[in-house]
Amino acid sequence: MSHTTAPVTTANPDGEDRDERAPPRLQFTPRNLLFLGGFLVASIAALYYLLPQIAGLEDTWNRIEDGSPYWLSLAFAFTFGMFGGYVMMFRGVFARVPGSERIGWREAYQITMAGLAASRIFAAGGAGGLVLTAWALRRAGLRKRDVADRTLSFLILTYFPYVLALFVCGLGLRLGIFDGEAPFGLTVVPAILAVIALALGLAVALIPTDLQRRLSGWAASHGRLARFAQTAANAPAAASAGMRDALAHLRSRDPALLGAIVFWAAQILVLWAAFRAFGSSPPPAVLVQAFFVGMLGNLLPMPGGVGGVEGGMIASLVAFGVDGGLAVVAVLVYRAFTFWLPLIPGVIAYFQLRRTVEQWALSYTK
Repeated sequence: MSHTTAPVTTANPDGEDRDERAPPRLQFTPRNLLFLGGFLVASIAALYYLLPQIAGLEDTWNRIEDGSPYWLSLAFAFTFGMFGGYVMMFRGVFARVPGSERIGWREAYQITMAGLAASRIFAAGGAGGLVLTAWALRRAGLRKRDVADRTLSFLILTYFPYVLALFVCGLGLRLGIFDGEAPFGLTVVPAILAVIALALGLAVALIPTDLQRRLSGWAASHGRLARFAQTAANAPAAASAGMRDALAHLRSRDPALLGAIVFWAAQILVLWAAFRAFGSSPPPAVLVQAFFVGMLGNLLPMPGGVGGVEGGMIASLVAFGVDGGLAVVAVLVYRAFTFWLPLIPGVIAYFQLRRTVEQWALSYTK
């Protein structure tokens, strides 16, 4: 696709409507912060106090108190690598888009951290973060279509290592290439789903990116239903553009892919260090496979997959033969570092982003 490289000089790029100028409705107001704070406190109490008792692991807190300070400090340090990789990936995808001249490393940090906080607080599957990120990119001057295309590319690059790891580790464990137990439901089934996801993604790339335009003549002469089909064609066309952009990043060995790898690898290293803090770690392939299978808990309809990720990850580890008590402690520490702790800088980044967007708005009017 070819784009103009002329900078945006109007306060209303692409004729955006009035609602788009205001922040999305995912706002950190005192009221929803109080409500969500209560929810998070209740979640922490359930996860860190009730879960060990229900599982018959009343000594969980004793084990946490006996954890190695060295390995816990290392786990904390790996957390910074996770967010560094995420910012690197964001910059790699959006830095070359027309209108992105205002998005430097500082702005990329604000958008990604605020988006991660929103995805953890407001919606399942990261929807809150996507809304906030799209709003910030539009206010930076990016066109709607560019935001849609590159956001899809960003998501594809984010989850490409995820899908690839499920396939490689799943089959590797089942075939005995990697050390560790290999339950069919946690190795072969995820590997098959990974292949299906990759095949569907490649198939989407075959859809013309200008599908909506190609259907314009047909839609004009075939009534309301045809016009609806033409409008709906924008979704697969955008998905195709996003997939093609992601494939271009893969072929060019762009730093965006490195950022995606660092993002996931750092999280797995946090979990690995958490295991080492309280005992021994599972075999590497088991750790990776259980981690990614457990991450499917993010799809549950609760903020940030709270409870779903922990339960899924612990259950997966136990199914692979890991000691239940050790799995509970390690996963809870992992989530404390990668989920709960970053909420504070994420909320701060949201307010910083608000100020940055206000400065952008002033620059449009000059």
